[in-house]
Amino acid sequence: MAGDQDLFDSIVMAEDRFHGEGYQEGYEEGSNLGMTEGRHHGTLLGAKIGSEIGCYQGFAFAWRCLLHSRATEKDSKKMKVLESLIGMIQKFPYDDPTYANLHDDLDRIRGKFKQLCSLLNVQPDFKISVEGSGLSF
Repeated sequence: MAGDQDLFDSIVMAEDRFHGEGYQEGYEEGSNLGMTEGRHHGTLLGAKIGSEIGCYQGFAFAWRCLLHSRATEKDSKKMKVLESLIGMIQKFPYDDPTYANLHDDLDRIRGKFKQLCSLLNVQPDFKISVEGSGLSF
């Protein structure tokens, strides 16, 4: 009779056991997939931000060379904003993805870049957006 009871219990408890095993397998597979997708998404977003910052830096360095070669008194405000932008870019935490103010600092750099473009009376030929920057043809 005890053998019949154990057999009956194993049949009744099979659903709970299979449910638990299925949950555990699904959780592990979902965690692995989530890590892979998260890593891929982070790599793409990091590349976009890096490309955007690189565009700003190249723009700023080129204009610094141009303004230094023909610096006048009325260019002092432009130089001040330009040096401020370069300083912000150099202080940007490229190697710390957990930096809490990363997006705030990026927004400040974008704003400073727009201010510089306005002072220089230059229309940049690349777009600035939340998705990042890219050259437009």
